[in-house]
Amino acid sequence: MKLPALSAFRYFDVAAQTQSFVRAAELLNVTHGAVSRQVRLLEESLGVPLFERRNRAIFLTAAGRALHGTTLSVFEQLEGAVYRLQQQARENVLVLSCEPTIAMRWLIPRLPAFHAAHPDIHLHLVAAGGPIDFARSGVDLALRRDDFHWDANLHALKICDEWVGPVCSGGHALPEQGLAGQRLLHSASRPNAWNTWLRQSGESAQGSSRADYEHFYLCIQAAAAGLGVAIASRLMVQDEIDSGQLRAPRGFIQDQSAYFLLSPQAILEDDKSRCFAEWVIEQSAACLAHLA
Repeated sequence: MKLPALSAFRYFDVAAQTQSFVRAAELLNVTHGAVSRQVRLLEESLGVPLFERRNRAIFLTAAGRALHGTTLSVFEQLEGAVYRLQQQARENVLVLSCEPTIAMRWLIPRLPAFHAAHPDIHLHLVAAGGPIDFARSGVDLALRRDDFHWDANLHALKICDEWVGPVCSGGHALPEQGLAGQRLLHSASRPNAWNTWLRQSGESAQGSSRADYEHFYLCIQAAAAGLGVAIASRLMVQDEIDSGQLRAPRGFIQDQSAYFLLSPQAILEDDKSRCFAEWVIEQSAACLAHLA
């Protein structure tokens, strides 16, 4: 037995619920004629009238009521199944908010390894820094440096300490003592980076000049282009140092800040979040292993 098209049953079901071809057409976003025609084709296919039509009004027949009892249940089950499938699909998505510089210069180049290790997790990356409203943003995890105060209700998992140091292009030479005569590249997004490093390292910047950039990653790019010396995070310049594009003549020191994963939920109790947390901790530890 060949059943009529599913769309005909759908049109009939909505018309039966509303007791109106006009209202059904509005709900289905089609014309009144389309609903009437689909119902008529279904009646012809079944060989029984489903509606009694009187004075532009429609009323279910006994056959129509019997069929509607079935279609109502079928479409409710179908909608429920679709909803569950969509929920399951969304559960495989992990939305991560990450500070732009570390996202571009460290995380993204390593994501193929994460995808290879966890092909069932679809990571959606959002570039952003600072405080985050998890409820409004739809973000699951946020990778942040602890340079701001976050809500005490958030769950925080430390990823690694921040190591910083001056970097310059591969052909750039720094004097053994002090930074006299050097152009120091300053970032508006980390305005205290140079002062912090100078205080902790004990070096002097007397006789140096400065150039200002809006973002941390622009300073790093300018240093690679030979425009001066920038303070950089070890994580963010590892690849360039390995390739020789950048050099770190003074090495790196901890600046007393650290990177954390933030979440409104317990990070290690959620499978997707735990997988990412374990992976990113492992990756950062490998990058910083010889510094500790």
